[in-house]
Amino acid sequence: MPKFLTIGYGDEAGYQRTPEPVRQAAHAHDAELVREGAIVGMAGQPVQVRNPDHTGVETQEGPYLKADLPIAGFALIQAANLQEAIKLASESPCAVAHGVIEVWPLHVAIDT
Repeated sequence: MPKFLTIGYGDEAGYQRTPEPVRQAAHAHDAELVREGAIVGMAGQPVQVRNPDHTGVETQEGPYLKADLPIAGFALIQAANLQEAIKLASESPCAVAHGVIEVWPLHVAIDT
């Protein structure tokens, strides 16, 4: 089954202005995704990694990309197609709490 990476963006203000029953339903939805095998988590602080021409590792704290809202979390989900992945993402906390979720189809380059 195809896999999709979702990246949720949101902030505490949007989360708090969302009615509690809506937030609880969204968290229950994510818990169901986990029971079905999805990997769901909150985003920590990123580190950029570079190794130009394989001459040595360079790191820099902080995100490479900038967005209007901070990255709040991620998920690795399975869905039959992009439309189903969008449906699944639309019921998660960032989508319902005034944030946004990106859905990225994964094209597996290496079989495990």
